[in-house]
Amino acid sequence: MQLSEQELVRREKLAKLRDLGINPYPADLYPVAQTSKDIKHNFEEGKTVVIAGRLMSRRIQGSASFAELQDSEGRIQVYFNRDEICTGADKSKYNEVYKKLLDIGDFIGIEGELFKTKVGEKTVMVKDFTLLSKALKPLPQPRVDAEGKVHDAFTDPEQRYRQRYADLVVNPHVKNVFVKRTKLFNAMRQFFNDAGYFEVETPVLQPIAGGAAARPFITHHNSLDIPLYMRIANELYLKRLIVGGFDGVYEFSKNFRNEGMDRTHNPEFTAMEIYVAYKDYNWMMDFCEQLLEHCAIAVNGTTKATFGKHEIDFKAPYPRVTMADSIKHFTGFDITGKTEAEIRQAAKDLGIEVDDTMGKGKLIDEIFGEKCEGNYIQPTFITDYPKEMSPLCKEHRENPELTERFELMVCGKEIANAYSELNDPIDQRERFEHQLELAKKGDDEATATIDYDFLRALEYGMPPTSGMGIGMDRLIMFLTNNQSIQEVLFFPQMKPEKKPLAISDDAKAILEILNKAEKLELAALKSQSGLSNKKWDKSIKELTKNSLAKVEKTEEGLFVEVV
Repeated sequence: MQLSEQELVRREKLAKLRDLGINPYPADLYPVAQTSKDIKHNFEEGKTVVIAGRLMSRRIQGSASFAELQDSEGRIQVYFNRDEICTGADKSKYNEVYKKLLDIGDFIGIEGELFKTKVGEKTVMVKDFTLLSKALKPLPQPRVDAEGKVHDAFTDPEQRYRQRYADLVVNPHVKNVFVKRTKLFNAMRQFFNDAGYFEVETPVLQPIAGGAAARPFITHHNSLDIPLYMRIANELYLKRLIVGGFDGVYEFSKNFRNEGMDRTHNPEFTAMEIYVAYKDYNWMMDFCEQLLEHCAIAVNGTTKATFGKHEIDFKAPYPRVTMADSIKHFTGFDITGKTEAEIRQAAKDLGIEVDDTMGKGKLIDEIFGEKCEGNYIQPTFITDYPKEMSPLCKEHRENPELTERFELMVCGKEIANAYSELNDPIDQRERFEHQLELAKKGDDEATATIDYDFLRALEYGMPPTSGMGIGMDRLIMFLTNNQSIQEVLFFPQMKPEKKPLAISDDAKAILEILNKAEKLELAALKSQSGLSNKKWDKSIKELTKNSLAKVEKTEEGLFVEVV
């Protein structure tokens, strides 16, 4: 591991602290009594306080110094005065420890008294301080100049997501997103609990990847010698509990799908699913809009939220539009009563790419996705989906080609999906078998397995039930105005970090020459390096082996260039 100059200096300070008998990582409890927020809200001149946090800035002026301490609630100004801290003849705690051996980023505990500066700043006069943890790596430190411009901001997304711990320290607004995320979960949980529904947990490792059509992560159970699948959905387990006698169950579940990543998809994501007995999808629409109105107010204090250039209002009620009416409105084509061939031709006429693996439901879904979905900015229920698109959903009571299903659209994205749940075990078996046939034809969104235990559960009898799933990550994106799912996950999935290669000083010298020229004749490069034949051979092999440079033979001769 190669250390920077600052990291080496900090390690030297660490050793000096230990030489002075100061433990840079003490195990003792530190008796924190106040936070920065407490101090500001309940300020009393002369009050004794005990606080702890990270040293974030300081201005040393001889025997006195103003500094900022950051804790979980914000920042507070602290004032170090040599004679207040060192009341006797020995001034080393201030002169040596504070001035020379502490760094920005160190955790310290402070005992002091409150006062206001001449300009009215609420400040802690330090009477004593304790080093609680020495930081060996300097924080990325944004600077604000006299004109208010920010320099060296820690804004590179890949660095921020990979080093979320540093991101949270230096970008306070990031923490606010996750505070709001927790408020959302708490508000939703409270809404369900007040309605009398029961929070449950279902398996993450499952023998069948069921409840949705998605590519699973697969693992192996050594003791049982069987493959297991990480959960892609928890639907079938929750409905088993309705069979078992619960009137309403819900779960915030971590789901895993071994598929692509983009601004709205992460392989690991959080879904909320709720199932309520003796209800239908009409009741669930009312319940959903009341729930989201409640959550928006709990998170932001208002039903309105800004997302990009749009202001969204989650105040109930929301418009309700059938899928057929939506497609007819935006394309002029009426899907009602049409055959698969007619719908396929209509899709082609609309300029939508189709193939032979697509059944009727998939074709309709493609038309809606391409031509309609993006038009719904304000929360809107799209209802009554074709039966082929909804293998777990009850047949529509008025039209046997449709199902009693809705999706809630916001800013052209689905954030909720709900059904009147299919509870006819014979119909369910036939739907599963039809999905198998679609999967054999190549439809990668069709369910390729049958959960026979779930069918057995239905045969014991499941009452009329409505169920709903909400993508929690996507919902909090809308409520915090974040366009990327990575911004609302503490630790989003990332590509492996490229480790800096440790190469010899001779190889570094050659690479430095190459970086200036990008490409040089081999003989000229060797001459400029000034290395002996043995060192040259070793260094150039080192660079080519590590794919940092390559040697290319051309008509003009041998050339070396940076990869």
